[in-house]
Amino acid sequence: MRVLSVIPPMTQLNTPYPSTAYLTGFLRARAVDAVQEDLALALVLRLFSPAGLDAVRAVVEALPNKRRTPRAKAFLREFARYRASVGPTVAFLQGRDPSLAQRIAGRRFLPEGPRFESLDVYYDPEGGDPLAWAFGALGVQDRARHFATLYLDDLADVLREAVDGRFEFVRYAESLALSQASFAPLAEALAAPETLVDGSLRELAEAAVERHAPRVVLVSVPFPGSVYGAFRIARAIKARHPEVVTVLGGGYVNTELRELAEPRVFDYFDYVTLDDGERPVLALLEHLRGERPPERLVRTYLRDAGTVRYVDCGEADVPFAEVGTPTWDGLPLDRYLGVLDMLNPMHRLWSEARWNKLTVAHGCYWKKCSFCDVGLDYIGRYEAADAALLVDRIEAVVAETGQTGFHFVDEAAPPKALKALAEELRRRQRAISWWGNIRFEKSFTPELCQDLAASGCIAVSGGLEVASDRLLQLMQKGVSVAQVARVTRAFSDAGILVHAYLMYGFPSQTVQDTVDALEYVRQLFEAGCIQSGFFHRFACTAHSPIGLHPERYGITLQPMAPVSFARNDVRFTDPTGVDHERLGTALSKALYNYMHGIGLDEDVRSWFADRVPKPRVARHFIARALSEPGPP
Repeated sequence: MRVLSVIPPMTQLNTPYPSTAYLTGFLRARAVDAVQEDLALALVLRLFSPAGLDAVRAVVEALPNKRRTPRAKAFLREFARYRASVGPTVAFLQGRDPSLAQRIAGRRFLPEGPRFESLDVYYDPEGGDPLAWAFGALGVQDRARHFATLYLDDLADVLREAVDGRFEFVRYAESLALSQASFAPLAEALAAPETLVDGSLRELAEAAVERHAPRVVLVSVPFPGSVYGAFRIARAIKARHPEVVTVLGGGYVNTELRELAEPRVFDYFDYVTLDDGERPVLALLEHLRGERPPERLVRTYLRDAGTVRYVDCGEADVPFAEVGTPTWDGLPLDRYLGVLDMLNPMHRLWSEARWNKLTVAHGCYWKKCSFCDVGLDYIGRYEAADAALLVDRIEAVVAETGQTGFHFVDEAAPPKALKALAEELRRRQRAISWWGNIRFEKSFTPELCQDLAASGCIAVSGGLEVASDRLLQLMQKGVSVAQVARVTRAFSDAGILVHAYLMYGFPSQTVQDTVDALEYVRQLFEAGCIQSGFFHRFACTAHSPIGLHPERYGITLQPMAPVSFARNDVRFTDPTGVDHERLGTALSKALYNYMHGIGLDEDVRSWFADRVPKPRVARHFIARALSEPGPP
């Protein structure tokens, strides 16, 4: 019985999303005939090709002139240049034609649309090189990759404006699935006539099934922006091969479809599984072989007599130490695109290189943060593996892929496990580069940070969240601002880049709290503690302590429609009445500039459009915290 696992659009361009690699490696270790396909990458490569642009032009030319946007008209005017350059540019971003860098960097090869206007931010009034600060005199390859990325973004804008209004590289039709209580919007979109993007995806899905002839197709959906594509894939398979069993799973399902009651979902998928897929898929395959009755399925939704039924016999999950080693066999590793959309050295790691993705441990060892889905399996069930096994997996992946870069995608990699991993890598004299997510806790001493750097650690990311001791305590983060400063400085002193996840709009957060938080962040950048960051708006989720007990945080949940499809984000009323959306604009602008070394000596109030209070934070708070004796 052959099992095909597929990655639907859209996920990421630079490296495969790891879920299919995990499942394929696990199933093969259990003697299952398992294969995989990345249809997200395949769709991008089809659209961004000479033939793909021919098809885009045909759609644009069919539009009445009054419906053609300025971008679309510019695309038609420059079409010959776009068609001639798209193939070489994609090959360059794939690393297959580095010699093209000089032509791209010279800014005469690529047609330049509105996305290139962002370069005006770096305009040099002295007439020098406006990007010298980022690339220097020798950064031709990086400079060319940045320009090539802007070029692709211009083409994506044309697709969105003239071909399919839902198109995004990483958030394709996200609004159709994000916390949608009803399946109706998604059903309506699926019933609409195919766009060029839809038709291309259908043909790719049909070709994959013809190529592999699977009995079962597993569709892994990590994000809301992958849901529409997943249903399009399943629809194509059912129309051509109704005998193929389709199964929906992944991170989106695990968080948003826990109250699924919509029978129409099963017009596309025969089964929907929750949480880690290894045990549910094994049980399902046994059921399909006639070796297990349906009552013995594990965490699985199915349609029975027209209604949705959830079955879970309670069988234990496969332990983390026994899930095996992921495999990327079958995925075109030389075809992923190393884009460079953000010039910041830390921020660009997410998109510029192909990383082998592994986990050091399952779940989160802390699992106390009030904003996090700590009750769900992917966080709540913490299991670690010993360092020898982890390095065995690392060596197996390097032998298969030939690449030694690793991104550890843990919720928060444990300090003790990372220390043991570093020692085992050193013992085996195994040279790799790695980065991952951590908690900024005091266990990361300067000595440990130096050891991690010696083992190949190049960067870490972690949650500073609201940058307020009062709010950090309320959210049970288990850290203080001063502690974060000392820990991040220890990493930075060891030559490890640091990214801070930041949050605004937390319950009871006032304008004063927000201004103070930005002042803390300014000082952290100024002191060289962090090199990158991202502010995201707080969202109350149904499975977090805040969503379950809002009264403890002084908020009131707003009534919502009956749920038959997705539920995750929950609207709430905060008595502070702060316009966080307006504040968020200022936070994003300030942070973007800080990441480029701009405005670090300015008063943080200058970033806000409205009058805001003066920060209560001492101007040299972080500097004093760093000078205090003792461990981080």
